[in-house]
Amino acid sequence: MNSVAIVPPDGGEVIELGPARIRILEDGGTTAHRLGIGEITLAPHSAGPPQHRHAEHDEGFYVVSGTVRFTVGHDEYEAPAGTLVMVPPGVPHTFANPGDEPVVMVNTFTPDLYVQYFRDLRDAAARDGGLTGAATVRVMARYATTPATEYD
Repeated sequence: MNSVAIVPPDGGEVIELGPARIRILEDGGTTAHRLGIGEITLAPHSAGPPQHRHAEHDEGFYVVSGTVRFTVGHDEYEAPAGTLVMVPPGVPHTFANPGDEPVVMVNTFTPDLYVQYFRDLRDAAARDGGLTGAATVRVMARYATTPATEYD
């Protein structure tokens, strides 16, 4: 018998990572690991992760509220609420919230493997006493993700 997952507005696993709050809505358990979904809330005037590439999964961002600045290589894009950004494997990208209000995005991972990245990053930050760039890069490497340092 198949099960349906219903996550209420106050449900899901919450992971706090500095200025980012990730609420895991689907960790792959319902989708046989084909899809993971999270809700990202990013504080005002906050940068996201270092620009990076995923080798093994597609990533999607749907902007629910606020305006997100996406950087893809050397190009920057303003993404207001209602914008969908799909990032295929191999494409360098990052995001930031340059605005005065929090931004909220729905984030998808196909397949779901990157959901565990957020858990591992939380654990590394707890172990190291905070989130560092070096720890982020180490955890990214576990999920076939590499920094796109040529765009720094």
